Amino acid sequence: MKKLLLLFVSSFIIQATAQSTLTAQQWQDDLKFLQETVHSDYPFLFKKTTAEEFDSAVAQLKKDIPKLEDHEIVVGFSKIIALFKYGHTDISFRHEPLAFRILPFNLYQFNDGIYIQGTHTNHKEALGAKVIAIEDMPIEKALETIYPVVNSENSQYFKAFGINYLKFPEVLHATRITSTLKETVSLTLEKNGKTFEHKFTALQKGERPAVSYSLIQTEGDWLDARDQSKTPHYLKHLDKHYYFEFLKDYKTVYVRQSSVFHDPTEDIPTFYNRVFDFIENNDVERLVIDVRLNGGGNNFNNKDVITGIIKTKKINQVGRFFVILGRRTFSACQNLVNEMDNYTNAIFVGEPTAENINFYGDNNQLALPNSGIPIFLSWAWWQDKPQWQDGPWLAPHIAIDMSFEDYRTNADPILKTALNFSSENFVLDPMKYMTDLYQKGESEKLMTEVQRMIADPIYRFFDFEAELNKTGYNILGRGNAGEAIAVFSFVTQLFPDSANAWDSLAEGYLKAGDKAKATEYYSKALEMDPEGPTGKNAKQQLELIESGEN
Repeated sequence: MKKLLLLFVSSFIIQATAQSTLTAQQWQDDLKFLQETVHSDYPFLFKKTTAEEFDSAVAQLKKDIPKLEDHEIVVGFSKIIALFKYGHTDISFRHEPLAFRILPFNLYQFNDGIYIQGTHTNHKEALGAKVIAIEDMPIEKALETIYPVVNSENSQYFKAFGINYLKFPEVLHATRITSTLKETVSLTLEKNGKTFEHKFTALQKGERPAVSYSLIQTEGDWLDARDQSKTPHYLKHLDKHYYFEFLKDYKTVYVRQSSVFHDPTEDIPTFYNRVFDFIENNDVERLVIDVRLNGGGNNFNNKDVITGIIKTKKINQVGRFFVILGRRTFSACQNLVNEMDNYTNAIFVGEPTAENINFYGDNNQLALPNSGIPIFLSWAWWQDKPQWQDGPWLAPHIAIDMSFEDYRTNADPILKTALNFSSENFVLDPMKYMTDLYQKGESEKLMTEVQRMIADPIYRFFDFEAELNKTGYNILGRGNAGEAIAVFSFVTQLFPDSANAWDSLAEGYLKAGDKAKATEYYSKALEMDPEGPTGKNAKQQLELIESGEN
């Protein structure tokens, strides 16, 4: 009831507030209101940050408010909200009269750099150019600079959504990418072998580019760098939430599902009934479901998709069912791919998702009493997997991404990989494969195969060091120090430059009672990482050994 009353009062103040600026005290009162609300109603959000870190950031912003401009204060609020690192926990930059303006371009990070994916016709010469710098700041540094402002659930979320915070002149100034709040911003670009400066002037308040699924579309005065003479499958029929077609040459049914909401013309159960009926009654060998654009919806709509795949035994087999993931795979679609991973034989292809495997979603809107700015705070915990299977994202089994030239020419290496999949030398579950080789005593093949997989970019999102290290600690926890040492030694052979690998090996020897070896390897870890957390742990352990406490 208290929460509802606060929301009602806040909504009333939003409508009644006409002033464009607030006093420092009013901003500080808004900040206090946010702080108290988080502590009283959303303390569960202190999962990736602590209450102490949150309160410290609040205290610093409160101190800074008297010397900041309004837009800098809003960005300060955004930094505080971003501490939670959940994509659904956010702040709006669109609230009048403090709405941020937008520069007329859209950025996209391809595997060969960041490009102007789309822009206004007034900036045609910049279309498709690679971005080198913003206001003389190298683009890599600019991204690092704005990262604390973005509610980045993981680095994929930042790639999908955070990168375009560089379009806000207010963010550029608040983070000191520009020295003053500028209406016109200069970018250093590279195109056709030439480097040049190009100036973009912000759109008027309320104006927005023609963006759909994080891409500017060729529409009216807006241009897309992609060749418009044809359309790749994943960008077809974007007016529909989903569609499918039969790729006869590959005996494959391709589905692009870009939402977990029902399409107005056909609900999800009806659509997927048609898909599965087609598969059963035609010469179909594979199913590809493409959710790389899917930002979510209602996860209660996922049931018919999952049960339909399970029932369709013809395609629910390893090598016959593929799911394309991407940096926009988020929210209810994270639930969808989690369930596919749990209950089907899907092979995931593409990029990791933008959402944690288990996450806080479903936000409430909280309007700050004086400014009226909406803050969105997540309240629902979604856990499709046990905590020990949690992770920053769902990673693809086969990692493939796209270059700018791929995008420009409508090539789709991700779909192509799924259509041309071969099981030869492919390992669906590297951890199980390594465990099987180890248990069979095939140590030589184990080393060769692990080195091969580490070198193969399709496995780049499988953290071999972390997974093997975790296995070693699991064995150590069962009291088998000798076997754990064997695993930790294997890790140091694979990753000889990792201080953490040597630190783990030292711990194995310490548990085995060999303090001489433990001292040798803790010393090595300390030497490799003298100022880092691993080095600090190694130093502490060495002191305990020397004092006889360890």
